[in-house]
Amino acid sequence: MALGKQAKTLTKKQTDQLLWYVSTLRSPVRNQVIVMLSVKAGLRAKEIAGLTWSMITDADGDIGASIHLTDKASKGRSGRVIPMNAQLRQKLKEHLETEQKRHNFDLATSHVITTERASKTSSQAIVNMFSSWFAGVGLVGCSSHSGRRTFITNAAKKISTVGGSLRDVQALAGHSSLAVTQRYIEGDVDARAKVVDLV
Repeated sequence: MALGKQAKTLTKKQTDQLLWYVSTLRSPVRNQVIVMLSVKAGLRAKEIAGLTWSMITDADGDIGASIHLTDKASKGRSGRVIPMNAQLRQKLKEHLETEQKRHNFDLATSHVITTERASKTSSQAIVNMFSSWFAGVGLVGCSSHSGRRTFITNAAKKISTVGGSLRDVQALAGHSSLAVTQRYIEGDVDARAKVVDLV
């Protein structure tokens, strides 16, 4: 993806605005889960569409502490384990309660994201949803990749505060190289201005 054409990252206010907007539409909890899987877990559209309940539940069938994304659900060999964000975990619990009422629900095989007519969805459908939602809230230059870029940028900004490094962000993102991860990270002009006084 060319640097000049990258999807815009989202501020907290824009993320909150998007979460509110999708909650006013049909399937509000499912919609919020889709947004959070992008912004709070950094999943690609393909990964959101391919995610099954078995990848996020524990042996008791409860929402686990991590997302165990398989290579099959991901891009190439970028399957990975992503610790679960607390807000996302709570929203997934809510979503699971609803999905368990579907007549063909199976915890071992059912997909997390379904539609009224189908037991799973496609990556293109996820891309289209984001496009429609961003248009609905008036956010220009955003796409299904905006949430993922936001997650990676936010993780990069905060990883050193918990003793980690960009290598940890690379692992969370499922990138094959650190250079790819660095291209995703939105720069901060203010931070650059402040850090020179600390050198």
